Amino acid sequence: MQTFIVIPLCLTIVFLILAASISPRRSRLSRFELERRREEGDTSAHGELERELAIADVVSFLRAVVALLLVFAVLLAVSTFGPFFGLIIGVILALGYGRMAQVDWVHGLADRMYQPYDESLVSFVQTQPWIGKFIRSISSDVTNLSVGSKQELEHLINESGQLLTSDEKKLLKNGLHFTGKTVESIMTPRGVIASVQKSDVLGPLLLDELHKTGYSRFPVIDNDIDHVVGMLHIRELLALKNRSSETAERAMEKKVYYIHQDQTLDAALAAFLKTRHHLFVVVNGYRETAGLVSLEDVIEELLGRQIIDEFDLHDDLRAVAEREAKYNNRSPHGIDV
Repeated sequence: MQTFIVIPLCLTIVFLILAASISPRRSRLSRFELERRREEGDTSAHGELERELAIADVVSFLRAVVALLLVFAVLLAVSTFGPFFGLIIGVILALGYGRMAQVDWVHGLADRMYQPYDESLVSFVQTQPWIGKFIRSISSDVTNLSVGSKQELEHLINESGQLLTSDEKKLLKNGLHFTGKTVESIMTPRGVIASVQKSDVLGPLLLDELHKTGYSRFPVIDNDIDHVVGMLHIRELLALKNRSSETAERAMEKKVYYIHQDQTLDAALAAFLKTRHHLFVVVNGYRETAGLVSLEDVIEELLGRQIIDEFDLHDDLRAVAEREAKYNNRSPHGIDV
């Protein structure tokens, strides 16, 4: 008689270990990322999200099965070996089945046996929500810890509470969006560029005018702003001994670097470090001057804060350009079409 009970006991223990070793497939994306993709119209993300919402109940169902198998195994052990030895076997089984379920080959076997029934079990808990409410033993908020997008990482930064300071949050978020921004988004626009003709004499009047602009560097042009031939730095001009006889062409730095307005900021930063230059002329697709961008501009965008030195009187040159724009091309007889 005991032999007939030992066989069911052994089978129950095997099924117990296999059930405890099952790991339902989880999405590689988090709940936040699945919801974001669903809102963008991703149908596969919608189905994956519905499955992810049911996973907590699936896991709870499997835990309930494990609990029932453990109780049944203890009852069989008591019936076979008596109360004393049966309880000892039950305690050993309760303490050891979890460790045995973690063995790699056991885990692989359990998953292979479970896979054909996975979708059916998910559908079952989805169509019978009352079962989930009754047996639920884990939070439905359990989700994947991987990060699937920049938007999700920014969301986590925003939701970090007191873990990060406001400055740290700003720095991290600026770093996330840094590579996606272009030079055009931060450059000093063409409309507010203060330039110097190459033939201009660096006399007191010109130096005073340059100083009043609030800029520290000036492109030297040949007739118009689309022909930049050099760069002047106001600090170097103030150090000249014979300023009254010097022309901008003779005092300027002749090496000029150009960068396209569609270049990304990380590419611009790499170019600044490679050339060891502080100011680039920004050009468009027609090689026209679209603006100027400095190393300072790029670092400010990365840090999320402005760096103002004694020569920078204008905090936001793009804002200056927008204010000045209302005076541009305003002929009394002009018509916008």
